[in-house]
Amino acid sequence: MNIHDYLIDQTGLDWSLLLKEWHWLLPPKFSVWLFTRAGDLFITLPDGSIHMLEVGSGELSRVADSRDDACAKIDEPEVADEWLMIPVVDQLVTSGCVLGPGQCYSYKMLPVLGGSYASEGRALLPIREHFGVWGGLHHKILDLPEGAEIEIKVTP
Repeated sequence: MNIHDYLIDQTGLDWSLLLKEWHWLLPPKFSVWLFTRAGDLFITLPDGSIHMLEVGSGELSRVADSRDDACAKIDEPEVADEWLMIPVVDQLVTSGCVLGPGQCYSYKMLPVLGGSYASEGRALLPIREHFGVWGGLHHKILDLPEGAEIEIKVTP
């Protein structure tokens, strides 16, 4: 496995703008480390710890104590599959769904709202929309009880 087959080059990405809708969840100081093709983000906090912003669930989780620790963990196949969504990305690529510039494999519907993490539940989406739409939606549903019904209105 080549890890770069599952990551997106960050050159030219303005993370302060892209992550604006996630202000409610992200710490005040961090640096972006890795951005996966499945649309998840690994950040480094000032103490060196690594945290994963998992967009499908709207959660930020500590996954490693350092970059070295994260690199050791990702060498384990089951961890790599989970963090990089390797089987899902491979299925999408095999089916001809290839990322264009500025895109990631996002969701048709968030898994927390009944969508799927599988390739069938994915769609190509511009990175700015991936973080903007889903960050804003997660913020709006943050305090709803499990099983609450919501109505989504799409406006142009």
